[in-house]
Amino acid sequence: MRDYLTLSDNELSALLISGDHRAYEQLYHRYSRLLFSYAMKKLRDEEQAKDITQEFFTELWDKRETTVFSTNISGYFFSAINNRIVNYFLRENVKSKFVSYVADNLPGIVANTDHLIRENQLMALIEKEIQPLPPKMRVVFEMSRKQHLSYREIAEKLDISERTVENQVSNALFRLRTKLGLVFFLLYLANK
Repeated sequence: MRDYLTLSDNELSALLISGDHRAYEQLYHRYSRLLFSYAMKKLRDEEQAKDITQEFFTELWDKRETTVFSTNISGYFFSAINNRIVNYFLRENVKSKFVSYVADNLPGIVANTDHLIRENQLMALIEKEIQPLPPKMRVVFEMSRKQHLSYREIAEKLDISERTVENQVSNALFRLRTKLGLVFFLLYLANK
């Protein structure tokens, strides 16, 4: 039976890599308070310091097989905690800028979001009404309105006359106008 208290950090790290949970526990007991104190000093936030320390030790166990320790394991631990603290401050800075931006631009964002939601709902309704069109009519209509092809280009691709393409598009527009009403139809054409 090993006495984990007497093992060096390097011996414990080798055992950790091989999946020895007791070695992990020993490293946790040796360093968790020191790392927490270090994080607390930098962050001045007890909960965040606890979170960062716990996340580090959780990741240490999860990534034990791929972690490469330097010869100085304590230096590795403190560098890892320091990197997490820096990332925390960077995230907080970005979050603060975002909140400030949203607060400054909220009325415009809400109006634009509302418009986009309505537009997406309308487009979904139109798409739903396009699906039941006869297959050939639907293909011609989608090539005209979604791919923005001319009647000539559609006729060449489908090996049909331009007049047939024109009739198919006209018939599709008539059916959609009938089902959706003129207002929805005009909104759809304005967005295309």
